[in-house]
Amino acid sequence: MKEPISDQIVTAAGALFYSEGIRAVGIDRIIEEAKVAKATLYRHFPSKDHLVAAYLQDRHERVIRSLQDALEAEATPRNQVRLIFERLYEKADSPEFRGCAFALAVAEHGDSERIVSVARTHKTMVGDIFRGIMSKAQIVGEQAAAHLSLLYEGALATVAVGRDPQAVLVARDCALSVFDSATSVAKPLP
Repeated sequence: MKEPISDQIVTAAGALFYSEGIRAVGIDRIIEEAKVAKATLYRHFPSKDHLVAAYLQDRHERVIRSLQDALEAEATPRNQVRLIFERLYEKADSPEFRGCAFALAVAEHGDSERIVSVARTHKTMVGDIFRGIMSKAQIVGEQAAAHLSLLYEGALATVAVGRDPQAVLVARDCALSVFDSATSVAKPLP
């Protein structure tokens, strides 16, 4: 089954946006990579802003699906936290990895409410995943989940700048320490 034209455009544009930067990639380059006519691109995406938002939405869905896969692959909350960071490490340990696509997009287009909105929604949902893990571990309150989210985001940023994927493993160890501390406080002493 052939990929829908709009998906073909988003895939081509997304690869270019992530690897080269949104501002650096012009519409003509996207048309060339997607192998579509200019009119076709604009029929599906009335502006570059719309195309960037569609790329981010597509990436959001893939990232959230990957995080949910990690939740399904491990039964215990602690192992879910571990696996989320280990899968991030696998992605970060690639020469193509540039960090968080959402942070990169906001850095380039923070004046676009459409783009900022998709990025904020994504960050909220990542936080919701960590809140869900902590809730499953019977940890009450936001603090531990907020710490886990910040460690995840910090790992993305650190790898993007430092180009050292080991930072994700450091973040994983910190996250497990946060998790262990929160669960030891939550459980009454015998």
